[in-house]
Amino acid sequence: MANDYYKTLGVSKDASDAEIKSAYRKLAREWHPDVAKDKPNAEQKFKEINEAYQVLSDAQKRSQYDQFGKAGFQGGASGGAGFDPFSGFGSQGGSGPFQWSYQTSGGAQGSEDPFDIFEQVFGFRGFGGQRKGRNLRYSLSIDFEDSIKGFEQTVSVDGHKLKVKLPPGVRPGTQVKFAGKGENPSKNLEPGDLFIVIDINPHSEFARQGEDIFSLQTINIAQASLGASVNVKTIDTKSATGFTEKKVKIPSGTQPATQIRLKGFGMPNPKGFGRGDHYITIKVEVPKKLTREQKQALENLW
Repeated sequence: MANDYYKTLGVSKDASDAEIKSAYRKLAREWHPDVAKDKPNAEQKFKEINEAYQVLSDAQKRSQYDQFGKAGFQGGASGGAGFDPFSGFGSQGGSGPFQWSYQTSGGAQGSEDPFDIFEQVFGFRGFGGQRKGRNLRYSLSIDFEDSIKGFEQTVSVDGHKLKVKLPPGVRPGTQVKFAGKGENPSKNLEPGDLFIVIDINPHSEFARQGEDIFSLQTINIAQASLGASVNVKTIDTKSATGFTEKKVKIPSGTQPATQIRLKGFGMPNPKGFGRGDHYITIKVEVPKKLTREQKQALENLW
């Protein structure tokens, strides 16, 4: 796919929504596979145009693209400078801007069906008439623990019994495709496809970005000053609960907001390529009340 969505649509980075839609309409009509003059390249070009429009026509996606680039929609980054994993902690936004999708039965990675986007804007799928039934999309929410260990369940959707099987480390926004299970308008048309879109319930103690996870660990002044070993909750794909505890060393002189990295203790990659990292942000708890002896001990430190 093209590297720059703005160049794909031929608009500037400060283009208005109306300018973006107008550019898309013009290019989509030109490169629609039914009418394009350059037939060999039409399908690929049509997909590029629709991918660009899918992102730039959505205010939130466009903002993420402007900040992170295309890698922000491919799970390619992992906590760069300035990233605050707790800005959306405990909310659905805790997973950060990174999204990806996959298809079952050996299907390739991909985003929304380009003909769906074309139909939303133009009201029809092709210049030669409707090619197939509409694609249908349904949301399936799973617990954070299920996203660690993997998930397998049969669900009923529109009269279909569908087996949804998700790998350990599945990401929010993953789409599972069931070919031919969408709208079936008539015997003369091919039925559409059905997509199950995965939504992962937020966890109160963890935030996620790609395969990396983030958590807070509270320690007291003495532990921060003198150093200590503390038990930290982290994920465990082999545990029945999805979690375990790991002893982590806190160096002496640890400052508030210090980040400790546990390499390889993050989420499993859904394609089986290892695991991400676990980043622990230290929070130093300052007591509100001290005994006379505690005050004296602190004063003697300085």
